[in-house]
Amino acid sequence: MKARAAVLFEVGQKLEIRDVDVEPPRHGEVLIRMAAGGVCHSDLHVMTGHLVASLPAILGHEGAGVVAEVGPGVTSLKRGDHVIPLWRLSCGVCEYCSDGRPALCAEGSQIRMTGRLLDGTTRFSLDGKEIKHFAGVSSFSEYSVVPERAALKIPEDFPLDRAALLGCAVITGVGAAVNAARVRPGSSVAIFGAGGVGLNVIQGARIAGAEKIIAVDIVPAKLAFATEFGATHVIDARGADPVAAIRALTGGRGVDYAFEVIGLPATMRQAYDTLAKRGMAVVVGVAPMTAEVSVPVMSLVYEERVLTGSVYGSSRPRIDIPKLIDLYRAGKLRLDELLTRRYPFGEINEAYAALERGEVARSVVTF
Repeated sequence: MKARAAVLFEVGQKLEIRDVDVEPPRHGEVLIRMAAGGVCHSDLHVMTGHLVASLPAILGHEGAGVVAEVGPGVTSLKRGDHVIPLWRLSCGVCEYCSDGRPALCAEGSQIRMTGRLLDGTTRFSLDGKEIKHFAGVSSFSEYSVVPERAALKIPEDFPLDRAALLGCAVITGVGAAVNAARVRPGSSVAIFGAGGVGLNVIQGARIAGAEKIIAVDIVPAKLAFATEFGATHVIDARGADPVAAIRALTGGRGVDYAFEVIGLPATMRQAYDTLAKRGMAVVVGVAPMTAEVSVPVMSLVYEERVLTGSVYGSSRPRIDIPKLIDLYRAGKLRLDELLTRRYPFGEINEAYAALERGEVARSVVTF
């Protein structure tokens, strides 16, 4: 079958809308008719070369849609089911899956590294040449094939444009606060970067009961969003030293938790430097593969600080996403406010331009 898709042919180029061929799902796979694809910085990093991916590829790792066809052997999904594709495929039986950390499972590494599905082939092609999958999702295609285990069924009455956000931005940000850091009620938190994921770290800290939530950014519009999502204080890092400002706001003590959601070694170090004794800094931002960050060893030893990372919100998607849906329905998780713009699929490059300008909290392209 044919499908419109946004293809990245080379680093440094814009996405091209092309009509690609999509093969039917094979054993253990499902074909999803995408309803919406989230516009995320991770895809932008691939376009700029900040992240390495096998090209040409159909980008998009955040999305939601409806199962259009199931392959042989599929038992948990049927045609018509509403689903969120999961970009961290997990096996369910390895030591990490068994310990409740499926995002660390190696099962999906092949797809993420090669752009090919588990049998070593792709379901996309253009003029007879293979087009790669991105993160095993490729939500920037009207139709995409994913492994059955990489599709999570959701209630049919849940809006698909909002559901798309749960697949990356929300679970990554909220999960970093709730699962990775385990933010405590009454604690103090600093968040470096108030983009789509950073806003969800703020939401996670608010839901967890943090008393002081400090957002740091250099874009005034993002700081305004941060206040809307629960930040009690904001710092414009263009005109202030964020470390000094955060220490001043906490009476010199520092914060219990700091999150870096930008992907720069300099801001990772700043996040660490804001910590109180026994504080934890969590790196969520995506940095180049060769990036490194250094911290004073004595602060690790004598102040018992922690520097760690979090991928996919350190979450259990099949358990945590339904909980996020419940939080939204209870009025505690702000998805309507998060989804600030919807773009027709043909305007996907305009959507990324707006993302780079910091104009949106989160946006999606719709089919």
